[in-house]
Amino acid sequence: MSTTDTLRAHDDAATDPGAEPVTASATTPRPYENYVYAYPHKTAYRPLPDRPALRDLWAGERLDALSLYLHIPFCEVRCGFCNLFTRIGAPDELTTRYLDALDRQATAVREALDGAAARAGAATVRFATAAFGGGTPTFLDAAELTRLCDIAERRMGVRLTDVPLSVETSPATATADRLAVLADRGATRVSIGVQSFDDAEARAAVRPQRRADVEAALGRIREARIPVLNIDLIYGIDGQTEHTWRRSLDAALAWRPEELYLYPLYVRPLTGLGRLGAHGDDAWDDQRLRLYRQGRDHLLAQGYEQVSMRMFRRADAPPQGADDYACQTDGMIGLGCGARSYTSTLHYSLDYAVDMREIRRIIDTYTTTEDFSRAEVGRRVDGDEARRRHLLQSLLQARGMEVADYRGRFGTTPAEDFPAELARFAALGWLAEDADPGLLRLSPEGLAYSDALGPALFSPAVRAAMAAYAWK
Repeated sequence: MSTTDTLRAHDDAATDPGAEPVTASATTPRPYENYVYAYPHKTAYRPLPDRPALRDLWAGERLDALSLYLHIPFCEVRCGFCNLFTRIGAPDELTTRYLDALDRQATAVREALDGAAARAGAATVRFATAAFGGGTPTFLDAAELTRLCDIAERRMGVRLTDVPLSVETSPATATADRLAVLADRGATRVSIGVQSFDDAEARAAVRPQRRADVEAALGRIREARIPVLNIDLIYGIDGQTEHTWRRSLDAALAWRPEELYLYPLYVRPLTGLGRLGAHGDDAWDDQRLRLYRQGRDHLLAQGYEQVSMRMFRRADAPPQGADDYACQTDGMIGLGCGARSYTSTLHYSLDYAVDMREIRRIIDTYTTTEDFSRAEVGRRVDGDEARRRHLLQSLLQARGMEVADYRGRFGTTPAEDFPAELARFAALGWLAEDADPGLLRLSPEGLAYSDALGPALFSPAVRAAMAAYAWK
């Protein structure tokens, strides 16, 4: 899983619980059913009646290649397509109170990890990657960003200069003083949500910004000399054409970003666009698929490599991520309101919402919480769900999945565990016919249909839980 996908996996509010699975009798499904950044999705989580102690949850878990994620749930505005866990603004010193709570949570979590390691006679807890997401982490001012880094280092024990550190930003908050803090503390990657370089398209997506301000922010990021710049763009905006999409692509390419993410626009419940009554149809699907292929082909011609449906990396870009970290098997520690944590048998988080009033309530509760020693909301991950998660997170990457890795972990093969699904994917032309026999890999058409293929692997139980989720 890529760095930005890891960030979204914590903030994920992007999956539509009502999407229908691919069935044996179905024709080619609609290409845009769900984002699939994490599995199971948060809408399948429920309050944990036993509220297990973190010290017990992490006992026996692998602790030498963890990933750390810190969530900052604040933005200066909320885009019309956004249904992530974030609120607009932070009145009455809310950021200070939030960082105080984050400090308390980090202290409690590190104590739990150390206790679990001591019980197992394991070596010191070690982190392989770190990320700050949101929301917009750079909503914090320079002094607050310094404190955020201190929490990661002094409370959690991760040396930020020794691991890849990815941080999300926005055009309005990518200021020189904030970027200087991130560069000094070891940030190796900055991801900026531009979405469109066309001012009219930005307005259509309910994202008030001017191209001049975007270009100025990109200039400041390059001046900060952070090794990897990622630019996010969105296709499928109302009024967008092949011509305007190409202009946004070329405007981004002018900065020679090491990474580019191309996202299809989704309209979800309780978002600004959702409240405006925007909705999808076959013509919109056709438009998004056409623009995706145009963007993919243009980036490939410009020397970028496709990493997943969304992610493209410049061929000469410096590597990101630790060689020994595997998102399918290694643990994740998430701190903050919108963060998720993963053990091998339980995924857990705090409460989750999309509606602004509910988000404010959850943040206010978080800032007054004193005891962070237990898991409150989550979902158990049994053997079948672990197989589905491994297959999803591997197959949706362009490089594919080594069957031997799957067999080594589970003692079976994907063909044995998911014969009907894989047969269906093959019939649709989604599997690469020229792949090595030991490699399960998607074809270009399969990558294009990643947002239909992923949901087809959801278990009936997870799908039912997602469908029963009451949006708030």
